[in-house]
Amino acid sequence: MATVLSRALKLPGKKSPDLGEYDPLTQADSDESEDDLVLNLQQKNGGVKNGKSPLGEVPEPDSDAEAVGAAKPHLSEVATEGYPSEPLGGLEQKAASSIVSYVRTSVFLLTLVISTILVLVCAFLIPCPPRDLHSTWSRQLGPQGGGDLSPLELADVNGDGLRDVLLSFVTSRNRSAIGVSKPAAVLVCLSGMNGSTLWSSPLPEEARDITCLDLMPGSMAETICLVTGTHKMFRAFNATSGKAIWTLNPNYLSNGTLAAPGVVLPDLDEDGVRDLVVLAIGELQPDLCFLLVSGRTGSPVGRPVKYSIVGVGNLIGPQVYVTTNGAVYILFGFGNIQAVALRDIFVQAQNRDSLPPSLQIEEPEWEKRRSINLSELIDIYSDGVELLQMVEAPDSNCSNLLMTTRQGLVLLRGQNLTPSWTLSLQGLHSQPTPGYFTDDQTLDFLLQIQDGVGMKKMMVVDGDSGSISWSYTAPCHMKETPATSAVTSDQKSVFLFWAEGMSAASPSSDVIPGTGPPSLHHLYLLHPAFPSLLLDLTNATDTVTASEVGINDLWKDAFYVTRTTGPSSEGHPAPLVVSKLSLRWALMEGQVVQLEDTAPKIGRGELRRFLSRIKFVDPPHQI
Repeated sequence: MATVLSRALKLPGKKSPDLGEYDPLTQADSDESEDDLVLNLQQKNGGVKNGKSPLGEVPEPDSDAEAVGAAKPHLSEVATEGYPSEPLGGLEQKAASSIVSYVRTSVFLLTLVISTILVLVCAFLIPCPPRDLHSTWSRQLGPQGGGDLSPLELADVNGDGLRDVLLSFVTSRNRSAIGVSKPAAVLVCLSGMNGSTLWSSPLPEEARDITCLDLMPGSMAETICLVTGTHKMFRAFNATSGKAIWTLNPNYLSNGTLAAPGVVLPDLDEDGVRDLVVLAIGELQPDLCFLLVSGRTGSPVGRPVKYSIVGVGNLIGPQVYVTTNGAVYILFGFGNIQAVALRDIFVQAQNRDSLPPSLQIEEPEWEKRRSINLSELIDIYSDGVELLQMVEAPDSNCSNLLMTTRQGLVLLRGQNLTPSWTLSLQGLHSQPTPGYFTDDQTLDFLLQIQDGVGMKKMMVVDGDSGSISWSYTAPCHMKETPATSAVTSDQKSVFLFWAEGMSAASPSSDVIPGTGPPSLHHLYLLHPAFPSLLLDLTNATDTVTASEVGINDLWKDAFYVTRTTGPSSEGHPAPLVVSKLSLRWALMEGQVVQLEDTAPKIGRGELRRFLSRIKFVDPPHQI
């Protein structure tokens, strides 16, 4: 052992025995031997020699490697005993790392496959909501067989989130070969998406009004459409299927005919469904008859209740009014407005004094207006009333009464029936269109006033003060063209009305001559933010008889539905056409009409950016 160590210590630096000093050549030779020794040692320890000697060959005894070779077993033993677990632990760690990597990859791939399958299921099996971006269509329903009324209603009947179109028209009255008369009228429901017919149902007479509503609020019940005829028909339809649910027996109207659409009341017979009231009129004007009708079965709730009144003018109402305290009154009249408490009608119809809870409330301010002889009729207003509207009051939970009279416009406070303001106007024959024009969140009104031959004056009246906020005169030969409004997300309203082609106004003239043929009518839009201009959205050559605005809640869009009739020729009745126009699309495609030369010009880019941000919403309350 000492010999080996001494030889090992002599290896790094040999001295020549002859010279007794350091020999670099000898040192280089010693370095080569040392390298061979290290290589031999490593290969032998691993069980493999270098390529110069076969396995088992013994090195020369007198070489330097012999001494070191004798120490090899000891070095191998030391290495094996000192570090016995290092190679095995490394292999185990590598194996465990491979398993973890495999598991992670498998989990990732499995998650990716499952996610892909779910995406495909959602894409192909779950129907996407209908996209109503452009949604402009026109549908010709064929010729009308006569009739003076044009009922039009919007309601979602198929549950796709888009309001559909319901209308009624008179068909031809030709008889078949067997002598059976065809239906006098038909009720049709068109898809709001593309105008296709969803269903149709024959009617025994011309329809006066179509109203779709839910008689069981807060429930999942299907929508019901009430159709009131011009004679004795009062029928409820299932809005989804178009099948009749019930029909009022005309014998209950005795000798009278229906004078107005049916009106919805609270639940009187306590069956969970709101009830209705219809007003029938006899051959003589004083004979008015109220009939309470069950909303569930269509049967009368008691006997008819008659009132005798005398008046001059058109029939007003009936309309239901609910006071601040919750008392329910029915408003009606001929050229005047009178009210009768619903509890009084119910007591006479049932011939009993017991009342349901909803009818046990009285309104002191209204009750003290009863006649001196304690009549059941309450006088509200009696000065040439032609139209009556309920207007939501901003500072109370009841409505105000807006009356169009021969002298102008009057707004009565519903709480105490005192005038809020009066506006004197001549030539006002159409119903004011409510909307938000000013910034006070009070409903304002767009008026259409006949102003000479072929001219119409458009006017916006402030609902809070009765002052005129905006006015303009436009050419229009179409009589009683309907006007509508739509509410935007910033609580403003856009007003839509029909007139003939217009150009920029002359500073010295208030009359704007038509720039197009008299038979071509344009649909104009007025926005409160730009009162000095109008947007020309579309045009039509036919006569517009009815229009409605609906809201697409999903896309924050509004659509404008019109009912038009073309000119009738000899032997050929007038064709009936129903059209739908997306307002957001029309806003971007409309033509700008500048009303005043002195007004500052608005850049087209600025205007387009403003119009592109407009979003339409449902009004906060029914207006």
